[in-house]
Amino acid sequence: MSLVSPSRPLPAHGGAVPALLPPPRHLARVPGYFTLTPDAAVRAEPAARQIADLLRTLLRPATGLPLPPAADGTLTLALDPAEHPSLGAEGYRLSVRPDGVRLLAARPAGLRNAVQTLRQLLPPAALARRPAASGTAWTLPCVEITDRPRHSWRGLMVDTARHFQPLDRLLRTVDRIALHKLNVLHLHLTDDQGWRLPVDAYPLLTAVGSVRARTPLGPPGSGCRDDRPHGGAYTKAELRRLVGYAAERGVTVLPEVEMPGHTRAALAAYPHLGNHPDRRLDVWTEWGICDTVLGVHDAALDFCRTVLDEAMDLFPGPYVHLGGDECPTAEWESSPAARARAAALRLPGPRALRGWFLGRAGAHVLAAGRRPVCWAEGDTDAQPPGAALPPEFVLMAWRDARHGLAAARRGHEVVMAPHRSTYLDYPQSDRPGEPPGQPGEVVDLAAVYANDPAPAAWPAEHAARVLGTQAQLWTEYVTTADRYDHLLWPRLCALAARAWNPDGDYHRDFLPALAAHRPRLAALGLAGQTP
Repeated sequence: MSLVSPSRPLPAHGGAVPALLPPPRHLARVPGYFTLTPDAAVRAEPAARQIADLLRTLLRPATGLPLPPAADGTLTLALDPAEHPSLGAEGYRLSVRPDGVRLLAARPAGLRNAVQTLRQLLPPAALARRPAASGTAWTLPCVEITDRPRHSWRGLMVDTARHFQPLDRLLRTVDRIALHKLNVLHLHLTDDQGWRLPVDAYPLLTAVGSVRARTPLGPPGSGCRDDRPHGGAYTKAELRRLVGYAAERGVTVLPEVEMPGHTRAALAAYPHLGNHPDRRLDVWTEWGICDTVLGVHDAALDFCRTVLDEAMDLFPGPYVHLGGDECPTAEWESSPAARARAAALRLPGPRALRGWFLGRAGAHVLAAGRRPVCWAEGDTDAQPPGAALPPEFVLMAWRDARHGLAAARRGHEVVMAPHRSTYLDYPQSDRPGEPPGQPGEVVDLAAVYANDPAPAAWPAEHAARVLGTQAQLWTEYVTTADRYDHLLWPRLCALAARAWNPDGDYHRDFLPALAAHRPRLAALGLAGQTP
């Protein structure tokens, strides 16, 4: 299969090759066009009717087309499990001919992907949330597309702890990433600076831990701050709505509950969970790494199990993220109880308790039929003997590709998230007027596109353990909706392109496709995306 570049010569019949993001693995332009008219109808077999409903939901706001069901509909949606060997779980075939449109997949996920491709083939106005101008022709170019993704994990992490992100923003994010065939929304729900996850058994987590007294306005140590309280937490009803909304669009919502570090907000609510039960803490009002961590006693472990049980009830996906990164051990090293726990476990010292703690929490997740996920820490979890994470953990390699390869060698499945190409909290450029971002790096569009989740130089057995990749939006500097959108787009287009289809050249293929795609981004309500 080959990438079709929009810069290639046009076919003899004069039809332009449509530029789609992510680019299909195989696209052929064929003569003619098909126009959706007000009497267009959808023919969907029973197994595909839910996807037909999604098609109507997505197209109706802009087009006004009812697209009713009909046995002789000109839009056909079909599922054929026999296609699985060639299309996999997420692949599809899309045929647009002058007399009709056919979407075919082996699994519902593939059919959803076909729907998103169909949306991009329509005029950009079809993507808007409001009615288009009267008289707009909903015309598609005739094409034959056969497509499937390289990687099964194509995601975006949104940090809701540093700055709370309201539900409507997350719902819009689901719509936008689904259009680009990203299928994981990873929510960083808890951290030192705020706890956003409702837990019935521990109501003070949101009553106390969700609000901090002030917020830094610059990097750590700058001394600049906004002295207004900042807070927010989701209700269980809101999170269930988000999960259901995302599932309809083929997006899995992955919850992250940080442990045993990054827990200052939890300790502000429940001091007995820490290493100094009599100490009273506030929700942290600085950026960076706080040195307060959970204790390693039974109460802390019971707390984590209870929180994870409630999280798994809200988020039914196959994975649960335990955080696990940047865990200072000074409190354990000075704690007689922690030292005694390490000795009783025959660990070489308190530093090894991180892996032990995460292993206990991970075992609870595994017992519930889910998979634990952690950030790969240090030299790919090179811990003292007896403290390395079990191979059942999926590791997110956030430092660089070398750490991802080391994790794969240790038997872990890996999600590649190297910070120099996937951390979208870094500025997009060093131009004057660029909004504030994480200091120290510039991650431009080319850097994001250069991210190869499974480099060709890796041994095949290790590359096979790469589930995929995702972008990270840490939100220390995300104070408005406009800044949120500015940091994500269009860089997320580059990540989506590489996660789906690694073939292609940045200058020859991606940049021309992005230029053609910008009117679609503008139709989605993203400012500054016109060509």
